[in-house]
Amino acid sequence: MLPKTAEYALRTVACLAKELDQVEPADNLAEQTKVPRRYLHKVLQDLVNAGLVRSRSGPGGGYSLALASDKITILDVVNAVAPLERIRHCPLGLPSHTSLCPLHKELDRAYAATEEAFSRVTIGQLLRSTSEFVPLCDVSCQ
Repeated sequence: MLPKTAEYALRTVACLAKELDQVEPADNLAEQTKVPRRYLHKVLQDLVNAGLVRSRSGPGGGYSLALASDKITILDVVNAVAPLERIRHCPLGLPSHTSLCPLHKELDRAYAATEEAFSRVTIGQLLRSTSEFVPLCDVSCQ
């Protein structure tokens, strides 16, 4: 359901959230998140532009979260790179459809529910989960 870009962005933010105030070079992020390095730069640029991530250039440079992980929701990250698009009018442009038809109304309802669910969960909550699985880590990470 989510575009690959949003998945990559969520992995990146989760990785940065594991070590607060630590600057991570792009190479390390690419390796830890399994995001292709060239694509990671686009994702990071979008996250920086959205104010979720800070970049620091030069020796010792890299990326860090711009906000506390408890202030960043899944929806914030998704909207920074691949915003969820609600259906506001007939996608077919049919003049007789002055309101959404039953199909598009139901699709929009699903998008609204997704937005709501994503807005309720922060990156911090994900990282504090009691699941036996840790985001971005295999057994050896623990």
